[in-house]
Amino acid sequence: MYTTDVLIIGAGAVGTAIARELSKFKLRVMVCDKNDDVGGDASKSCSSCISTENTVTPFTLESKICQASRPLFDKLCRDLEIPIHYCGSITPAVNEEQMAAIPGMLKKAFDNGVYDVEYLNREEILSMEPNLNPSTLGGLYSPRDAQINQFILVVAQAENAAENGVEFLLDCKVLDIEVIQGRIETVKTTRGDIRTKWVVNAAGLFCDDIAKMVGECDFTVHPRKGQFLVLSKDTPVKIRHTIISIPQKNSRGTLVVPTVDGNILIGPTAEDIEDKLDKKTTKEGLDQVMEQARMLVPNLHMEDMITQFVGLRPAREPEGYNILISDKVKGYVGISGIRSTGLTGSLGIAKYTIRQMQEAGLILERKQGFVPVRRGIVSFADKTDEEKNRLIQQDPRYGRIVCRCEQITESEIVQAIHRPVGARTLDAVKRRVRAGMGRCQGGFCSPLAAEILCRELDIPANEIRKRSGDSYLFMSNET
Repeated sequence: MYTTDVLIIGAGAVGTAIARELSKFKLRVMVCDKNDDVGGDASKSCSSCISTENTVTPFTLESKICQASRPLFDKLCRDLEIPIHYCGSITPAVNEEQMAAIPGMLKKAFDNGVYDVEYLNREEILSMEPNLNPSTLGGLYSPRDAQINQFILVVAQAENAAENGVEFLLDCKVLDIEVIQGRIETVKTTRGDIRTKWVVNAAGLFCDDIAKMVGECDFTVHPRKGQFLVLSKDTPVKIRHTIISIPQKNSRGTLVVPTVDGNILIGPTAEDIEDKLDKKTTKEGLDQVMEQARMLVPNLHMEDMITQFVGLRPAREPEGYNILISDKVKGYVGISGIRSTGLTGSLGIAKYTIRQMQEAGLILERKQGFVPVRRGIVSFADKTDEEKNRLIQQDPRYGRIVCRCEQITESEIVQAIHRPVGARTLDAVKRRVRAGMGRCQGGFCSPLAAEILCRELDIPANEIRKRSGDSYLFMSNET
């Protein structure tokens, strides 16, 4: 049996942000997640936006938290070496109907306290982004919007939290929560029982399942499927800003995104579905994404698509951010309704939630020796020849290329495996160092990465998985 003061269920952007924030205090903190790796479900398959969120409903908890959260990323990314691209965003109007929506969007931005959003005319916008639709009539420019490596955002916070004493239990599904005399007592999981005083439900798409275990579920959650596609780094038509279509009813709109790693990300759709495990792309969905993207940037080379994926946002009914400090079950904290703005809001949600927990009785005493910084894995691909030679002299494994498309070395993969909360599957390696994210999508490097995992983890090949569950790559002939 494990024992802790605070158990966080869910290791996505919100869960890891709360874990790192709590690691500053004299508390025993544990994070469990049903997946093989940190990153959650929605956090690792989203549009990677860190934005001013000028289109959210004004005067709501979501608006308040997002505006407080956005400035926190600047210091966090410096301290934890998280790649972030301050590219700004442009929302162009390509017809008169869309132009008519611009004044309302500008008012909403000001109501949200985003005063640096401004209207630009056709000439100004096309001078900033020549590849935009020539029919553009005008639009909005938001200079503080940014793109982040969402994988490293979560991994970096998890690594730093672990260095500061937080324990992570992965491949650990919550089965039930035992409440005795109105107070959290024990959480039963597939890896054993966890005795705890507090439970923070940051389970995202599955937060309703956890909430039902303590009788605090007066809402429903269903998946809102978003289909994305990725263009290779060498696609000839480039953009410098995130391009956002005029928002639609259930969606912030289609985005064309210059990622921090040099690809172009396009999507998402907004499809309300019922199956929380449905991560299948469809021809209809991808066709819709491509059609809407071409309305923004007509000359995009869709033939340079190298992969597609699905993200499932946890759509809540009633909708909106909800952070519950339960009066009915002492020690239970429920976080729900964190949907499209979850990445941007994650740091603010952590601060807000912990403050609410403190007011409800959690004792927060700062500890000595908190380590506020984390050094990232040194990338080989973006170095000069002189710098590469220096890296190879320090560690000869930097001289062995494993992923040819992304120029990822054996040293980087080994480091990803042995860091705190290290990689245990091929996809976990990929998210940390990009081995398998290039044009061939792992066709060359997957067997080599699997071999390194076997060696470094000292496990047989038939125990290597692509990701969670039974996604084993190899079979054994042994009986």
